[in-house]
Amino acid sequence: MEYGTIEREIHIAASPEVVFDVVSRPEHIRDWWSADTDIEPVAGSSSELTWRDEASGRVDVVPITVVDARPYEHFSFRWTHEPGESATATNSMLVTFDLTPTADGTTLRMVESGFRERGWEIAKLEEIYRDHVSGWDFYVPRIAEVALRQVSTR
Repeated sequence: MEYGTIEREIHIAASPEVVFDVVSRPEHIRDWWSADTDIEPVAGSSSELTWRDEASGRVDVVPITVVDARPYEHFSFRWTHEPGESATATNSMLVTFDLTPTADGTTLRMVESGFRERGWEIAKLEEIYRDHVSGWDFYVPRIAEVALRQVSTR
């Protein structure tokens, strides 16, 4: 296995405007990713993603920096770099969401890259890669669920 990128594609019965808001706005990120953040969907915006496990009291905090935000067509960010560091190609993962309008909604394509660029030993690379594969398998469908809820409340 290459451990280079993770790619997922899903069709969502919602407009690109709705899907873009769901993948990029803090109130929706909280809904599908279960992470609190105050990130703004503009290039250069930096913040943190915070996950809280109420049962164990565990709190995970991960930096996030928006790379590009083109409303209704593309949103990308870097994450997992060390707190206090600027996100670069060698210290963070790059996640891109590309939105393509369809006759009945939006095709959302997600790509996460940067695993091999981190310079990890193979065992750590495999562990983190598999963890992210599992995570995106769980979270990408939730993006669709949140978008559909937004459509039903409009």
